Amino acid sequence: MATSDFRAAVLAARRPARVEASGIARPATVVSGVPGAERLPRALVTLLENVVRRAATDDDAVRMAEAVVRAGCAGEAGDEIEFMPARVLFQDFTGVPVFVDFAAMRDAMVERGGDPLRVNPLVPCTLVVDHSVIADEAECPGAVEANQRLEARRNRERFAFLKWASRSFRNVEIVPPGGGICHQLNIERLCSVVTTDALSDGGDHACFDTLVGTDSHTTTANGVGVLGWGVGGIEAEAAALGQPVSMLVPPVTELRLVGALRPGSSGMDVALTVAQLLRSAGVVGSIVEVTGEGVSSLTATQRACVANMTPEYGATATLFPVDDATLDYLELAGRDPAELAFARAYLEAQGVWGDEGADRRTYARTLELDLSSVEPSLAGPSRPHDRVGVSGLRERFESSARAAGRDLSERFEVEGVGELAHGAIAIAAITSCTTATDPAMMVAAGLAARHAVERGLRPRPWVKKVLAPGSHATELLLERCGLIEPLRELGFYTCGFGCMSCIGNSGEIKDCLRARAADMELTSVLSGNRNFEGRISPDVSQNYLCQPALVVAYSLAGTVDVDLSVEPIGLGEGGAPVMLSDIMPTDEEVAAALAGSLDASLFEEGARGLLEGSSTWRSIEAGESATFPWDESSTYVRRAPYFEIARERRVVSVEGARALAMLGDFVTTDHISPAGSIAADSPAARYLEERGVEREDFNTYGARRGNHEVMARGTFANVRLKNALADGRVGGWTKNLLTGEVVPIFDAARAYGDAGVPLVVVAGKLYGSGSSRDWAGKGPLLLGVRAVIAESFERIHRSNLVQMGVLPLQFLDGQGAESLGLRGDETFDVAPVDLSGGLPARRTTVVTARRADGTETRFECVVRVDTPMEGAFLSSGGILPYVLGRIAEQGGDESRR
Repeated sequence: MATSDFRAAVLAARRPARVEASGIARPATVVSGVPGAERLPRALVTLLENVVRRAATDDDAVRMAEAVVRAGCAGEAGDEIEFMPARVLFQDFTGVPVFVDFAAMRDAMVERGGDPLRVNPLVPCTLVVDHSVIADEAECPGAVEANQRLEARRNRERFAFLKWASRSFRNVEIVPPGGGICHQLNIERLCSVVTTDALSDGGDHACFDTLVGTDSHTTTANGVGVLGWGVGGIEAEAAALGQPVSMLVPPVTELRLVGALRPGSSGMDVALTVAQLLRSAGVVGSIVEVTGEGVSSLTATQRACVANMTPEYGATATLFPVDDATLDYLELAGRDPAELAFARAYLEAQGVWGDEGADRRTYARTLELDLSSVEPSLAGPSRPHDRVGVSGLRERFESSARAAGRDLSERFEVEGVGELAHGAIAIAAITSCTTATDPAMMVAAGLAARHAVERGLRPRPWVKKVLAPGSHATELLLERCGLIEPLRELGFYTCGFGCMSCIGNSGEIKDCLRARAADMELTSVLSGNRNFEGRISPDVSQNYLCQPALVVAYSLAGTVDVDLSVEPIGLGEGGAPVMLSDIMPTDEEVAAALAGSLDASLFEEGARGLLEGSSTWRSIEAGESATFPWDESSTYVRRAPYFEIARERRVVSVEGARALAMLGDFVTTDHISPAGSIAADSPAARYLEERGVEREDFNTYGARRGNHEVMARGTFANVRLKNALADGRVGGWTKNLLTGEVVPIFDAARAYGDAGVPLVVVAGKLYGSGSSRDWAGKGPLLLGVRAVIAESFERIHRSNLVQMGVLPLQFLDGQGAESLGLRGDETFDVAPVDLSGGLPARRTTVVTARRADGTETRFECVVRVDTPMEGAFLSSGGILPYVLGRIAEQGGDESRR
């Protein structure tokens, strides 16, 4: 119980103090006087300020402040708190279905007899259209314009819907296609370190800049000291609507950096090293806080690169301190110097300026990394934390290829090219917010290209080259440095400003390799953050992440079956061997190039017209009506059915369920959620063909996320999915246990639904790893899945299941489907779970698996409903009906709160 002194200090903090600097004075909730605050990690000071400021009552403020301080001072996880971010960030793939849900909520409000204009985001929301562009055209002049035209034609319905949303909903800002990647634009244009509380009276109450985003890599903002992380789309919807994010106080791990980088090592190399270290250490669900003298040797954008990779080791955030380097970068990128001076004064008042006081802060544990140990690295073939040095790549590739049953002595005649071996690179992509955010790495790639051209190296004709800058400022930087032309000589023409290869939007690989894709172990190299199976291209087996300069180098080698530490990249002028060391630029070269080109005018010019969009975007017509005029013939945007299928119940149970899938360990949201291209023989393709859509206009699942019919048909349709119920067939297949046939998973789910049979999914460890994807929760719900039984869950996906009304159950430690003898052909009964008190009345429940011969296996599972708020979501049938009910109950004009 809180002491009277603690309570008095919290209540005093709830009375706004005044912070002043550079002529700016604003009220603020200063928590440095709360007992114990001086011992808290910086991240928990941010959470403490948040709960003290945003709590509905004094008692709630004291309770949650005590939870933060108690956990932080003990260096452990704590009780539930309610976190209210200052803003929400969306990318278009995950953002479109969110705004479709908002539109459906307005319809549902009308059906309740209420005013639809009461359904509005209450905090600032920014949506960046960055996931729709595909590298259909590459390696040629005009590729950007051609791909943007194709993007606009394919996505016109979606874009019209987004324009309507930006006009009809309050607090919504849309960055049109072609502007850049959401995380890079967040760093360059949106992050402010200190902002104002949009929900406060007067709207001028100073607070930490915090956010949640519908992309796991929202953590990029942590690099400039902004606390934020990725959440599922449905959780982001609730935050946008003014509902707090319910969470347990996370433990905080200290990552202490010592030393400095050796010459030639990049921010990406640090990021891959950190990912390997922290995945091995096990920090899932923790916040990582970076300290130590090594921090000051990293630039703000190198820090952002490290923070971007946070999801790859399962942490919630990787928070760097705000120091002079941070503010210098933000001023360079266009922030008002007076606002930055105010931000410094605010942080000093809260006791969290720079790395001061790190020695008195309490951490759950401390890990150390000597930056001088970092070497040029790659990660792969399918997991971002599987780092390997340049000298170890050949062994990594060959070991993985042999494990896949490849005979490495084989050679293949490739039309128009000649003889190639396993390991040939199909895609070399400089893409993604991970590395494009850092000017030094992009300049290094351009310098590597210049050196390669000077030495007579030429592009390999079978390698598709993709250059997708994260913002126009990035391309402008390459132009100012005179590095665009050498990149183009090697085939790296800008082909769009979006995520592209990192999310599977590389387009087709070259025809000569596509014809041999089934026979060859093809590979890719990319400066991205994700390389899960089947993600980059269905034709590519192994994918390796690395810094952009190494992408250039390997594109010239044409294969990953090479040791570039001792072997040449290729032969240059006169047949002379050209080594990696011959083309990699020195740190001094990079610094000199940046000194002559990187200034405030670069970012100012790069952001010009950012919100206006292209002439194509401006020509799209969209109204401003209160409710969206749904077009029933649309194959892109359909009204979501979640309010119709939601069932309010205080006791959750499942009876007579069948297993839709029996899955192994490390099943990612890429395996669950529809992504990439729509296969011609898939249920989604049949749906589109039945509605007159030509095959060339199928587009991608991501582009059609606003259509639940398409997305349900693509759930669990990943070409690499391994389902034990599919009789050895790999991909989106399962056995319909009512007929004994192996059929597409959607077809089986529909048959079960027609027969009134509920479904479960059984899985192994770390179910739902990877990107936060709302369709990984929505898709199974629409297929009829009522519970997922797994050995363990990744944090975000477990939360998403609860938010969609799907019950997550976890096997007891040491148990799983195999140890219990489950085959998947049983019927499953889940004993009733009482949620009338919020949290489950019992932390475990009994599952009975009954075989056809009448024998039974009974086992206990932990009910992974972790907070009372989650219990409220599940008992309401999901977070959307819960939020709508709250808005309807509150009355008044919520749009003007």
